[in-house]
Amino acid sequence: MDFLRSLSREVAAVVEAVSPAVLHLRSVRAGRDGLSGGSGVVVAADGLALTNSHVVHGAAVVEAALTDGRSLVADVLGDDPVTDLAVLRLPASGLPAATLGDSNALRAGDWVAAVGSPFGFSLTVTAGIVSALGRTLPGRGGRPLEGVIQTDAPLNPGNSGGPLVDAEARVVGIATALVLPAQGLCFAIPSNTAAFVLGEVLAHRRVRRAQLGVAVQEVLLPAAIARTAGLDEARGVAVHHVASGSAAAAAGVAPGDVLVAFGGRPLRTVADLHRALGSEAIGREAELVVLRRGLRETRRIVPAEARVTG
Repeated sequence: MDFLRSLSREVAAVVEAVSPAVLHLRSVRAGRDGLSGGSGVVVAADGLALTNSHVVHGAAVVEAALTDGRSLVADVLGDDPVTDLAVLRLPASGLPAATLGDSNALRAGDWVAAVGSPFGFSLTVTAGIVSALGRTLPGRGGRPLEGVIQTDAPLNPGNSGGPLVDAEARVVGIATALVLPAQGLCFAIPSNTAAFVLGEVLAHRRVRRAQLGVAVQEVLLPAAIARTAGLDEARGVAVHHVASGSAAAAAGVAPGDVLVAFGGRPLRTVADLHRALGSEAIGREAELVVLRRGLRETRRIVPAEARVTG
């Protein structure tokens, strides 16, 4: 019983720490789409907040309800359908803010909790574990969402855009999707991807990104191969498709290759790849390190600027 009481206190403390930063969002759209709901999370005291792109995309007005009872009209600073993330600015200061954690530190089996407004029930808390990492989901316009966290913390419509937090009350993901009618198949965008999107939006009001022209998925590598290749961690980003005429095709990248470094930065996750392919990488030749049949190869590559519509 002492263990259960201690566990209960710790979980309640996590919820109390993050809940003041959670938003209940209402998006007003013209036409038949009308009014829709979702969640968000404040990540800076000056009113910066994160949510899903699909929660606010195309909205004429986004209203954010705070836990102190205030309702504010949020400005959408940037909307990135590729990652299903959006950055909001609330017209307020001194707000309770959650801390973005390091999603690369997550492991399958880690405890997590989701806080949001499923079906409009604000500040609803669910909990579970990280079920898997590096998942790929269908995204808007047929473009996949890569590097997604899978969790069995129950999510429902309205949770979208809310935080997935770890045992230290740090935001490690932004809830994005669930699979119906399955149970326990829920997904979140990694916090490291959210941090990249946040930085790009603040710098450019949109996400300017370079692209290699590959479709990828995170993989675990055999320890022996990782040691032989001189990798600090036995993880990488596997290529399963190379677009014709792309920078990757020109550099000789092929399906089956595993990307392990770009521009001197290790690539352990898709979030690492997103961050490496920021605006500064556009049009600049860089060194790409790949594993092909377990052997390390170095290639020179010039990423193009990604053009995204929708």
